[in-house]
Amino acid sequence: MTDIQQTVYVVEDDEAVRDSLELLLKTDGKSVKTYENAAVFLKDYSEKMAGCIVLDIRMPGMDGMELQKKLNEKHSILPIIFVTGHGDVPMAVDAMKEGAVDFIQKPYREEALLEKIEAALEQDLEQRKTLGEKQEIIRRVKSLTPREHEIMDRMIEGQANKVIAIELEISQRTVEIHRSRVMHKMGTHSLAHLVRMVLSVKNLIDER
Repeated sequence: MTDIQQTVYVVEDDEAVRDSLELLLKTDGKSVKTYENAAVFLKDYSEKMAGCIVLDIRMPGMDGMELQKKLNEKHSILPIIFVTGHGDVPMAVDAMKEGAVDFIQKPYREEALLEKIEAALEQDLEQRKTLGEKQEIIRRVKSLTPREHEIMDRMIEGQANKVIAIELEISQRTVEIHRSRVMHKMGTHSLAHLVRMVLSVKNLIDER
């Protein structure tokens, strides 16, 4: 996952602050893209974006928390760091309950903000690694034939080969062959590992 191009997306209506953040982040060697308001960012948003968002909580039009809700509806996994004024701390706490990873109060130390951004970028990488692993499991599940999928479901339920053979009205040897193919296609030799893999993506499979 190290080949992912991460960008820090700055959504800030104050031009001077926006330019200052852009300079700070570029000086620190980071890719950065700035937006003057939440609506412009939302229009540009893509699920392929990787990195994190530095988001002002108070902006004209759509504020930071409204943008966060819109991104949640789109199932965005981009970590959000809210930038808040002193009186916005209760709002920032609410935003964290909605999934924001951190917030920082104005005026802030540049080093403190950079530390929070580094942590957010690391979290983004970890989340994308996990998501990539789940997508691979889904790909393997989809490679199964209908009969193999049926037998895998029964394996996960703990049914013995003999029981599966009786209920499906096939020979026990046929069950063993299908079972072997399931384990091979799913890339495991352990039934416990197979169960963990399938359960980890069950909701994603059900949604599809």
